[in-house]
Formats: sequence, C-alpha cells, structure tokens
Amino acid sequence: MAEQKSLTGLTEQEAQEFHGIFVQTMGAFFGIVVVAHLLAWLYRPWL
Repeated sequence: MAEQKSLTGLTEQEAQEFHGIFVQTMGAFFGIVVVAHLLAWLYRPWL
C-alpha cells in the first residue's frame, strides 16, 4: 500500500526529517548572527 503524501509531496517521515534539518540549520544561522552582532558591537558600540 502506498504511503500518503501531503500537499508538499512529502511523507510524514520525510517531513519530520526535513523539519529536523531545518531547525538545526536555523539554530546555526542565528548563532552566527549573534556572534557577528557581538563582534560588530565590540568593534564599535552603537548604544
């Protein structure tokens, strides 16, 4: 029997895997953003 797919064409397992990778990537991105802002503020404080 075929697995049911959502509107995106992903199965439940594929959607959960994608979500896990997405959350890890966003966490890394925000980590880099925080470090970049900290370094910019240390170089030239804006407050």
